[in-house]
Amino acid sequence: MPQPEQAREFVTTHFDKVLYTAKAHTTGGRDNGVSRTDDRRLDLKLSSPGTSGSGTNPEQLFAVGWSACFLSATKLVAGKKKVTLPTDVAVDAEVDLGITHGVHGLAARLNVTLPGMDRETAQTLADAAHHVCPYSRATHGNINVTTNVVV
Repeated sequence: MPQPEQAREFVTTHFDKVLYTAKAHTTGGRDNGVSRTDDRRLDLKLSSPGTSGSGTNPEQLFAVGWSACFLSATKLVAGKKKVTLPTDVAVDAEVDLGITHGVHGLAARLNVTLPGMDRETAQTLADAAHHVCPYSRATHGNINVTTNVVV
């Protein structure tokens, strides 16, 4: 009788405490698929990038998650450094899906807008946010990431 395949786990981080676990279920994949979270707060159609499909795609979802996380990390770092952020601080994430040597991969740009702030302080905050943002930490050394500071 065949044995069930065991789950493989690639562990790079050991948590002292898990704060939250997101759970999502997807069928159909990026081509006319459907994804929803267990609490049904997110329930959406999927489509491939660049097609006329009516859904979003995984790269857009990644960009949304990363930009939100990076903005929160920027606010956290600013608070610890006692730096007042402008009210219209924003992060625009651009996630590229590409092919190199026949293998799909990602690259990203994070455009951090800190209007009215001096460039050196803004760059220091963006650099520090990169070290604490879980998305930045997860992708570090795995994909090309450029951080642009706009003041």
